[in-house]
Amino acid sequence: MPKKLWLLLIGMVINVVGSSFLWPLNVIYIHDVLGKSLTMAGVVLMLNSASGVVGNLVGGFLFDRFGGYRSILIGVIITSLSAIGLVWNHSWPYYVVFLMFLGLGSGMVFPSMYAMAGSVWPEGGRKPFNSMYVAQNIGVAVGAALGGFVANISFELTFIANAGMYALFFLLAIFSFKGIHVEKTKQTSILEQKLTIKNKTKFTALLVLCIGYMLSWMAYVQWQSNIASYTQDLNISLNQYSLLWTINGALIVLAQPFVSTIVRVFAKTLKSQIILGLIIFIGSFVIVSNATQFTGFVVAMVILTIGEMFVWPAVPTVANELAPKGREGFYQGVVNSAATGGRMLGPVVGGLMVDFYSIHALFFLLMGVLALSIVTTYFYDKNLKKEETQAIAV
Repeated sequence: MPKKLWLLLIGMVINVVGSSFLWPLNVIYIHDVLGKSLTMAGVVLMLNSASGVVGNLVGGFLFDRFGGYRSILIGVIITSLSAIGLVWNHSWPYYVVFLMFLGLGSGMVFPSMYAMAGSVWPEGGRKPFNSMYVAQNIGVAVGAALGGFVANISFELTFIANAGMYALFFLLAIFSFKGIHVEKTKQTSILEQKLTIKNKTKFTALLVLCIGYMLSWMAYVQWQSNIASYTQDLNISLNQYSLLWTINGALIVLAQPFVSTIVRVFAKTLKSQIILGLIIFIGSFVIVSNATQFTGFVVAMVILTIGEMFVWPAVPTVANELAPKGREGFYQGVVNSAATGGRMLGPVVGGLMVDFYSIHALFFLLMGVLALSIVTTYFYDKNLKKEETQAIAV
């Protein structure tokens, strides 16, 4: 593994540890501390994610135009200042404003990090993306464990810890990432660039794949929003809820050999790997819909984690394979925008379902959404295969 990739992995861990102090507790803080409804909490997270969508697209564009170093630096400056702002004032509505800027800055960082990972180790195939995914979840495990502990003491300390980790990531980025040079291909603007029919078909395939990716994130994000609030109704403590995310992150690291074996034997293509993961997602929601004790949520989280280990690293890998030379950042921006869009819509849709119907009605809806995601994933490369068949025939 190249040294440059190790620097990116360390940066990813630090960045996610910082954000994991806050994001698992957002809905709990908005609902239980600020006294807002679940629907309003969903709207706040939607605004955060909408800012992230903008950040993802801007970050991907900046990567292709100016390189990863500058785009990451701009993003981390925005997140650091926003986190400091939350330390200064986290009452309503300042909390909403700073959370939106956190979404914008974070959105700019992630596509550049993934695009840089693919660029510094192009011969690695899916390995650099899987490594970034593992690093991200080491950050989740550590951050969530510490976040629950700190939040039980004081939410004030949570905001301080969040700001401190972003500041540390800023220092790492400014002194270490500058030496990571990515070979660039001269590009014209998107409007001027005349894409071949094949590249248009690839981009269409990416969009279809991203529809399913967005839907799967809509389901997954319920664990960070409405399911989080549901655990409080069942008298599951903040420490126990945070422990679920520690289990999530630890399992992603420790279960890599198991998942690699399953992929090698039963899911040899990226498409089959994604579909298998989505089926496992559905199983996790079947379990959580019947859970009333903490142990039930642990089992559901373990199953959910195994599912995400198949899906989350595979989609950026597909995007990297589909991307024309010099458009890697843009394609990763589209993928991250789809994920952020799911995180944007999920809490709002889920909050409305819970407020007007019930949490169990939400679980049934999520199973249907994941089934639709399987369909879009199955058909995303249909036109690509047709073109390949026609090319062979000619």
